[in-house]
Amino acid sequence: MTAGRLLEGVYVPLITPFAADGSVALDAAERLAREYLDAGCAGIVALGTTGETSALDAIEQRAVIDLCARVCAERGAQLIVGAGTNSTARTVAAVQALAETPALTAALIVVPYYVRPSEAGVVAHFQAVAAASPVPVVVYNIPVRTGRNLGPGALVALARTPNVAGVKQAVGTLDADTLEVLADAPAEFAVLGGDDAFLLPTVLMGGAGAICASAHVCTERFVAMTECALAGKVDDGRAHAEALLPVVQACFAEPNPVVFKGVLHRQGRIPTRDVRLPLVAASDGSVEAALSAIAAAG
Repeated sequence: MTAGRLLEGVYVPLITPFAADGSVALDAAERLAREYLDAGCAGIVALGTTGETSALDAIEQRAVIDLCARVCAERGAQLIVGAGTNSTARTVAAVQALAETPALTAALIVVPYYVRPSEAGVVAHFQAVAAASPVPVVVYNIPVRTGRNLGPGALVALARTPNVAGVKQAVGTLDADTLEVLADAPAEFAVLGGDDAFLLPTVLMGGAGAICASAHVCTERFVAMTECALAGKVDDGRAHAEALLPVVQACFAEPNPVVFKGVLHRQGRIPTRDVRLPLVAASDGSVEAALSAIAAAG
């Protein structure tokens, strides 16, 4: 691990499986978390976008945090918990409620959505959250969901803010802004890829790893690809990336995480493929296409 860098490697933003009666299937979630850590992931992200967090009530959210914390503590792995909202006060309260959670390494805080604050307001939001948080903060920059992109100047300023450990950069590409952050941010600031098709070049250019929904499948190969990138093994990493690209494309053919749930259900790893409205279950065709891509990737 790069000296001073808190986060490095592959982190799986865990889905939330549902039982036939609609309740959260905590036993299945725990099995998945263990499988991903056994496959070499550095840690688990609880309550990320992929976990359908907005569809869970407060009791369900806490149950997911607790099971992920228990598994990560047992395995000596890192836990990141999503706690961001579009209210600074509510986000501060959410991160403070995480205090004393076992294995908690960082809080993933999304850029405030819907209200579309100025970039200066977004930076001030993160600085206020970081100052109040019991653990380091990871900025979640995903403009397609929030309506607000954080440019390189703002991200570098946050990279130099106390108690800000990194960014999940999910801007839809590996762009010049991201390259500027990789070049100018302090070495200990972890740029984690959030767009699964671009993980290899992101890490090769100085990124620390990924928060990778696609690592729900082909997990060992995503871990191997990231390890190659961290070690500068370009040819080996490229072979993994070329094999995994069809998997990424197939698994994101419908809104995340519906295809992943369809695949995991077909693999017998979760009890249903159910999601909660306004999401609807993946089509059979998308699930079949993803299973074919996974089989081809090996």
